[in-house]
Amino acid sequence: MVYSHPLYSNTQCTINTIMPYVGIGLHSGRRVTMQLHPAAPNSGIFFVRSDVPAAHAVIPASWKHVVDTRLCTVLGNEHGVTIGTVEHLLAAIRSCGVDNLMIEISADEVPILDGSCAPIVQLIKQAGIVGQRLPRHGIWIEHPIQVRQGERFAILEPSATPRVTVEIDFDSAAIGQQSVSIDLIDNLFETEIAPARTFGFADELEQLRSQGLALGGSMRNAVLVDRDQVKNAEGLRFADEFARHKILDCCGDLALAEAPIFGHLHTYKPGHRLNHALLREMFAHRSAWQKLPYGQIMQRIERAERPQLKVVKSERSALK
Repeated sequence: MVYSHPLYSNTQCTINTIMPYVGIGLHSGRRVTMQLHPAAPNSGIFFVRSDVPAAHAVIPASWKHVVDTRLCTVLGNEHGVTIGTVEHLLAAIRSCGVDNLMIEISADEVPILDGSCAPIVQLIKQAGIVGQRLPRHGIWIEHPIQVRQGERFAILEPSATPRVTVEIDFDSAAIGQQSVSIDLIDNLFETEIAPARTFGFADELEQLRSQGLALGGSMRNAVLVDRDQVKNAEGLRFADEFARHKILDCCGDLALAEAPIFGHLHTYKPGHRLNHALLREMFAHRSAWQKLPYGQIMQRIERAERPQLKVVKSERSALK
């Protein structure tokens, strides 16, 4: 999706300087070193595993390279080399208007950060964003595209204003039914979505750890829900932080389209599997969208009516 001023540049962008980050892998619990590097025009976003032979190390951030969506989004290459938990990082990169970036990383998992993507947004802002000479393109949704998995659904609809609407429904009273809709323009992603943390349930944690997963998870990098209570001493960052984090995940997964999407994503009970299915459906129906230079996209936006509401619209019980 599209969500900030840098994206309205007609030319591609990268970062100005190398930026390092050291953190913990959510599932491995191991220390991970990561560096964000400027990249040449038309190179896109890609990972380079520094812990494997160079000939096998490159993994493009593309929907074509998704190999697993069970607990997070995992990418892989033809050599069987993978990188997991990419969605938060990719949401931050796209929100900052970065088109070309090399992510050098020392393990098979992106650091979990603080459970949100706000630290990477700040890291990219600190590095600075620079324009490149080649034109930028975006994906303009012409006709609705939808997928369903049981009661879950995701629909991409035409909209001159990039927007995401997420509805969730959990048995826990700490979450319940939540609906959030946000126009992803100006800096709303940075202020309203990026700080929202991932969450997990206490009754699932022991089972995950018995399988060698969630070894790096803690209340420093996730919201822990135990039955009907949030266990984090500081509480929630937003009353509807759970739904906002689902928007973050959706934005990270849809960043794998390799170009910003101009449309309205409306989804009920989203997850990584559903998000990936939506991208596959979109690319299977070429008549439903156009890849256009930003100049043409901006002309279409200018002809459309400007949105009346830019802030987050949120409801605790909006589901029917």
